[in-house]
Amino acid sequence: MARKSRPNMSEVYLEENKDQIYENALAEIESFELPLGTTLRSVYDDQPNAHQKFMEKLDACIRNHDREIEKMCNFHHQGFVDAITELLKVRADAEKLKVQVTDTNRRLQDAGKEVIAQTEEIIRCRVQQRNITTVVEKLQLCLPVLEMYSKLKEQMKIKRYYSALKTMEQLENLYLPRVSQYRFCQIMIENLPKLREEIKEISMSDLKDFLESIRKHSDRIGETAMKQAQQQKTFSTTLQKHNNVNYGRNMHLGRSRFLESKNEMTLKRTFEEDDEHDEEVLTAQDLVDFSPVYRCLHIYSVLGDGEVFENYYRKQRRKQARLVLQPQSSMHETVEGYRRYFSQIVGFFVVEDHILHVTQGLVTRTYTDELWNMALSKIIAVLRTHSSYCNDPDLVLELKNLIVVFADTLQGYGFPVNRLFDLLFEIRDQYNETLLKKWSGLFRDIFEADNYSPIPVANEEEYKIVISKFPFQDSELDKQSFPKKLPMSQSVPQIYIQVKEFIYASLKFSESLHRSSTEIDDMLRKSTNLLLTRTLSSCLQNLIKKPHIGLTELVQIIINTTHLELACKYLEDFISNITNISQVTVHTARLYGLSTFKDARHAAEGEIYTKLNQKIDEFIQIADYDWTMSESDGRASGYLMDLINFLRSTFQVFTHLPGKVAQTACMSACQHLSTSLMQMLLDTELKQISMGAIQQFNLDVIQCELFASSEPVPGFQGDTLQLAFIDLRQLLDLFMVWDWSTYLADYGQATSKYLRVNPSTALTLLEKMRDSSKKNNIFAQFRKNDRDKQKLIETVVKQLRSLVNGMSQHT
Repeated sequence: MARKSRPNMSEVYLEENKDQIYENALAEIESFELPLGTTLRSVYDDQPNAHQKFMEKLDACIRNHDREIEKMCNFHHQGFVDAITELLKVRADAEKLKVQVTDTNRRLQDAGKEVIAQTEEIIRCRVQQRNITTVVEKLQLCLPVLEMYSKLKEQMKIKRYYSALKTMEQLENLYLPRVSQYRFCQIMIENLPKLREEIKEISMSDLKDFLESIRKHSDRIGETAMKQAQQQKTFSTTLQKHNNVNYGRNMHLGRSRFLESKNEMTLKRTFEEDDEHDEEVLTAQDLVDFSPVYRCLHIYSVLGDGEVFENYYRKQRRKQARLVLQPQSSMHETVEGYRRYFSQIVGFFVVEDHILHVTQGLVTRTYTDELWNMALSKIIAVLRTHSSYCNDPDLVLELKNLIVVFADTLQGYGFPVNRLFDLLFEIRDQYNETLLKKWSGLFRDIFEADNYSPIPVANEEEYKIVISKFPFQDSELDKQSFPKKLPMSQSVPQIYIQVKEFIYASLKFSESLHRSSTEIDDMLRKSTNLLLTRTLSSCLQNLIKKPHIGLTELVQIIINTTHLELACKYLEDFISNITNISQVTVHTARLYGLSTFKDARHAAEGEIYTKLNQKIDEFIQIADYDWTMSESDGRASGYLMDLINFLRSTFQVFTHLPGKVAQTACMSACQHLSTSLMQMLLDTELKQISMGAIQQFNLDVIQCELFASSEPVPGFQGDTLQLAFIDLRQLLDLFMVWDWSTYLADYGQATSKYLRVNPSTALTLLEKMRDSSKKNNIFAQFRKNDRDKQKLIETVVKQLRSLVNGMSQHT
């Protein structure tokens, strides 16, 4: 028998370990701890045949438990038998009880049917009541929403759009959120944006209508504002003048009384007008309904589009400003064109000022200042252009008054207007130019209508009338009895009156320019200087140059300018009385009338000299000498006697001229006559002169010397006037006496008898006489005296030529 192998220790240990694992697994199964996956996995993950061994262990464990259960049942069997016995005894009683319970239940069910019916009715009523309560609660939530929406519709209907927007805001924020689950609320919510857009469109349409309305009513608004500003200014000015006791006292008495009465009447009329206008003072708000602007502004502000509205409004108003600032092409023709232009501009800015003060942010001061600066530049450019077309000083003056009212009106609304007053100074220069043109025509008319003769006055009344118009004083004339004549002509007082009227006209423009009396005084003096130095001076110069103005008229013009020159100091006093500025003031300008009238006098004097010479030339031209006559007629030529008579009568008119003027005219006439006679002898076309012609010419010169010695104009000393003919006298004496030896011997000496006889002049005349002798005395060579005379002439001619040649070489 084979010996059985002995197991080693590792196998024994492994077997014991497996048994322990199985026991632990069974213990876990008995404890009902789940899950059992881990336990079972530990069993099946073991060595092969572990399952079989585990099942054996499990069967053994089951058998052990069955034995324990059997033991326990055997222990409790008698008690179980006793309980069954007791239960069988109770069974009969349970049957009786069941019958009784069933009967009781039947009877209870029958009795509860009516209660159940009433209970169900109560339940139904309570459900209805609960539903009604719920409905009432919901309706109480919905009714305000419906009321507000109805209110919204009514506000839209009566065009209360701002209130409608407030209602929408309440609906959205307060009422609709409470009932947002209802469908009608969703419809309302969807309609609200549409209503807002509708309100925006309607309000924008109203704004456009408003903008169109104010564009049409701007001129009326501006006209009303300008009228009120003018009335206020007139009232203030009149009241100030009325209260000023010293106002106008320095004016002429007659004009002072007129102004005083006029001021009182103006003040009274101003009070009456103010009383009438106090009852109803119209403003921009009275003339235009601004509610569309407020409404639209509020609506866009509520909608959050305030900036959009502001930009639109400002853009449209800028466009309207450009249209308002664009003048009509014929604006300069009438004052109404300017008034309408200014009224529209004032109306535009009055509206903007109103919008500025009644709204917040729609129009700002910066915006209005920017708009005004733009408008002011355009206005100044327009006025510069159109005013340059004005040739009527009355129209320019009315334009100035309109600009002043325009500036005062806008200044009252806070707009700066200094540039407008600066423009007025430019227009003032133009106004002065138009005045100068107008007064130039007046001066021309006065000069044309003047008769250039002294003013006759028949009595004291006529004399006072004249001196009331012109400041004339002459003590010698006052001593004369009536009738008498004033030295100046009618044009002098008329010119003086027109100069004063010019000063008044110039003063009208200076009023209301907010300038000091000194500045006004300076402006008046400058404009008056222009009138005197340019306009009146030009008229006088043109008058003097006119062909129809004769010597008598020129003499009267000189007399007139003398008196006008003396009146300049009265014009300065007149300006000082108007402006209340003393002439001793350092900055006070002086009138330049003195130089004006002096220049005119000098021009008239020169014209007198010219016309006298022209008249002398006319007489000289009709001279008809027989240069070949054998002997003279024994009397002076007729043309010369007529010329001397003309000069005598002319110089008698010069008695009223200043002494130097008359003396200069007389001396100039005599010198020109002497020169003309000398030129007649030396005329190159005159080839021959006989001794008889020389004798006749000598008779004419003697008459000229007699005229000069008769003192036609007082004031000459000695033979001063006769010296004008000294050249002719010495030349004629030389030829009449035939004193060539003395002439040639004394030539060049200061004591020479023929000092004024020029050798060339003597040579020219002697050659003409020589040619005449040769032609008329063909047989003179057969007579010894004639031959000697001819030889003498030849000898003198040679000596004279040598003197002339010596003079030319010396020169």
